[in-house]
Amino acid sequence: MKKTITLLAFAAALAAPMAAQAHRAWMAPTSTSLSGNDAWVGFDAGMSNGVFIPDHAAMRMGGLVVTAPDGSTVQPEHLMQGQYRTTFDVHLTQNGTYKVANVMGGVMASYKLDGEQKRWRGSAAEYPAALPAGATEVQATRTASRIETFVTLNNPTETVFKTTGEGLELIPVTHPNDLVAGEAATFKLVKDGQPAADLDVTIARGGLRYRDNPEEMTVKTGADGAFTVTWPEAGMYWLNASVRAPAQGEALGSNASYVAVMEVLP
Repeated sequence: MKKTITLLAFAAALAAPMAAQAHRAWMAPTSTSLSGNDAWVGFDAGMSNGVFIPDHAAMRMGGLVVTAPDGSTVQPEHLMQGQYRTTFDVHLTQNGTYKVANVMGGVMASYKLDGEQKRWRGSAAEYPAALPAGATEVQATRTASRIETFVTLNNPTETVFKTTGEGLELIPVTHPNDLVAGEAATFKLVKDGQPAADLDVTIARGGLRYRDNPEEMTVKTGADGAFTVTWPEAGMYWLNASVRAPAQGEALGSNASYVAVMEVLP
C-alpha cells in the first residue's frame, strides 16, 4: 500500500492532527505596502475552509523564515499559537521587500517488517538510513510545502525572489506588492527549479463570510510555468497550486504545494 498525501494536507497534518484536506492553509499580513524609516507588520496564520477565516486550526510555524531585502534572516517577534490561529509580528527596518515563508518538507514512507505494515516520516536527510533493517516493499514520497507572502517598506525590491530549487516556488514577473484591481499580473511557478507547466492555480479572494459568491477562479500555467491574473477587485487574495508525481521503481514519489497571499489595492 502506497502512502501518499497532498502537501496541503501535509501542512494541515502539521497544524492539527485531525485537519482535513479540504482545509486551506494561509498566512495573511495586516498590510503589504508600508512607508517610513521602519514599520511593524502583524501576521495571522491558520487552516480553514474559507481563506482568512480563523475557524478550524492554528498553523504550526516550525518552518517560518523571514528574509530581509539584503538577504539576511529576521527573527519574528511575539509569536503565539492560539486555538484557531497563530500570530506574530515582523519589524521592518530595511528599505525594500521582505519574504515571509513557512516551509515544510520531508519524506513519508510505507514498508513491511515481519509481515506488518509500517509507516515512517522524517527528513530527506534521514531517508533511507532511518528505515529498519529487513524492511521490504518500501514506497516513499518526498513532500515539499511552501506558504508565503511578501511585504515592502517604501520601494519594492527583488532580492528575496531568488529560488532554492526545491519544491514549488514562485518567480514574480509582476511585483507582488504592486498589484492593482482591474490590472493583469504575471507570475511563474517552478518545480525543483524547472518550469512547472500545465498546473492549475486556484485564486480566492478573502471576505467570503460577507458574500454568497465564493468568487474563486482557476488559471493554468503555460509551458514556461507562467500564468496571468486580472484582479476583479481590491482585497486580500489566496493563490494555491500543487503537483504530484508517483514513485517509479526506486525513485521517490513527489508531492509539492505552493500557497501565496497577496494584497490587491484599489
